[in-house]
Amino acid sequence: MEQLIVLLPALPLFSALFIHVLSSQLGRRVADLSVATAVLAFIVAAVLLGLALKGNDASQVAIGGTWGVLLADPLSTLMGVLIAGISLIVRIYSVRYMVEEKGYGRFFMLLDLMTATLLIMVAAGDLLTLLVAWHLIGVLLYFLLGFDTRSQTASRYAFWTLITYRIGDLALVLAAGLLFHAYGTWTLSEIFAQITENPGAHNYFGFALEELVGTLLAFAAFARSAQFFLHTWLPYTMDGPTPVSALMHAGIVNAGGFLINRFAPVFVQTDSVLHLLFVVGLVTAIIGSVLMLTQNDIKKALGYSTMGQMGFMIMECGVGAFSLAIYHLIAHGLFKGTLFLGAGAVINEARAHDGVPKDDLYTFVVERRPAKVRQPWLVMAGMTLAVPIIILFIAHWLVAQNYFQQQGAIVLLFFGWVTGAQLLFTAYRMDTQNVWRLVGTVVFSFAVIVLGYALISHAFDLFLYSDPEFRSQIYVAAGIDVFWFDVLVVLTTVVIVAGWVLTYYSEQNVLISQKKIGQIWLGFYALVSREFYIIDIYAWLTRTLLNAAARLNVLLRWR
Repeated sequence: MEQLIVLLPALPLFSALFIHVLSSQLGRRVADLSVATAVLAFIVAAVLLGLALKGNDASQVAIGGTWGVLLADPLSTLMGVLIAGISLIVRIYSVRYMVEEKGYGRFFMLLDLMTATLLIMVAAGDLLTLLVAWHLIGVLLYFLLGFDTRSQTASRYAFWTLITYRIGDLALVLAAGLLFHAYGTWTLSEIFAQITENPGAHNYFGFALEELVGTLLAFAAFARSAQFFLHTWLPYTMDGPTPVSALMHAGIVNAGGFLINRFAPVFVQTDSVLHLLFVVGLVTAIIGSVLMLTQNDIKKALGYSTMGQMGFMIMECGVGAFSLAIYHLIAHGLFKGTLFLGAGAVINEARAHDGVPKDDLYTFVVERRPAKVRQPWLVMAGMTLAVPIIILFIAHWLVAQNYFQQQGAIVLLFFGWVTGAQLLFTAYRMDTQNVWRLVGTVVFSFAVIVLGYALISHAFDLFLYSDPEFRSQIYVAAGIDVFWFDVLVVLTTVVIVAGWVLTYYSEQNVLISQKKIGQIWLGFYALVSREFYIIDIYAWLTRTLLNAAARLNVLLRWR
């Protein structure tokens, strides 16, 4: 395994080198070289994953002694297959997509360098290698997003991305410095062993080392995974080439979830940091999903969709479901990469004709026409409450008997219950000739999603964290007092049910008039369409800082 883990990032590195040296001689054939090495890299990654699935012990190789350590463990092999697979698809797509662009060879060279750097990052077994790879990803992404040097917008937001990444990089550098100062080594395995053996042995500034380092790592993950207040770079980087958007949304932006999983031995010794992850992820998931609904640009809508999904991924880490976050980022990466690569075809098709049939679903969702004949309220309300709960009990019973003792699983499946309940509530409002067939489809889809999600995530849990004691420690660290946990669940349930009741009676003009509802929605839409004024706040801060710098220059008479 040691030879294969070195060969994996070496293949795209050699490809980038050959393209740089022989670009003028190869011409358009540089794409063939890049694709061929990508195929080989994917095969190597698949072999490594197969060896890990067979139960081979984790191994590592050090290229430079205390630095350049590459680790072959379940997490690195799994992420390696994802990165190699997505980069291969992106290269194949780029062969024709970028053929008329200037700098054809330079583009494939940058893709190869990005792939190699990502593979080194996920396999890094020491802090120095991780820091170098983490930093280079931001630099290479800057060049890829600003590939079209004639576009001022692309250059502007590529620089915006670089600055945001540098903010997160600073936190990661500080965390690495604290760990080295405390344990005297850069090697992650040695650091984790000392933390596990003697947790809480070091304190800085009145805080436990694990809490302080965990907070810095969380901030680095927030910047890389576009969490709220550090998210503005993500939806505005759509002027870059479409293959770059696919690679960024399918792989690069997921790095926050990987970072948290890589430092799981640190986070398992914390509690408040995991609660911070949950809160930030929850806010990001809600805001990203809401902003996605108001976009008229398909790529920007996909950007905010990614923001929402990354928030959900961070929230999963916050409830202790670390392995579930890895499954989420893999599923999201494949799904979102496909959407970006197909966005151009969708836009071209929509310009010719919308192709949307005017059926009941279209009338309800797009034209917002309520159903003329509705099903009995008590029947639909009962199904709304009963069906999702029954399915969640079945999911618990099939996966593990002790799942109800894990707050993280309850939180995640509670969100599943809310989703299923909303689907059934929507079914009540829709007009359909065969309501039972509609409800049956909704129930079946919900059951497949919940059961599949639970079973697959449990399999990921066993693969990534084979030690059951360590898995239980993660959930314990993410837990809160049972009383307050029950209070939060009850309050959330009351708010959701109250929202459904208000929606129902408002449509009957009992509690509030339709005119008043329209005014409220118009004000809310204005707020959302301005993206909660976050961009305006950043613009004001930029102008303020530039004006202050100009006045300082005048005051000090700097030239």
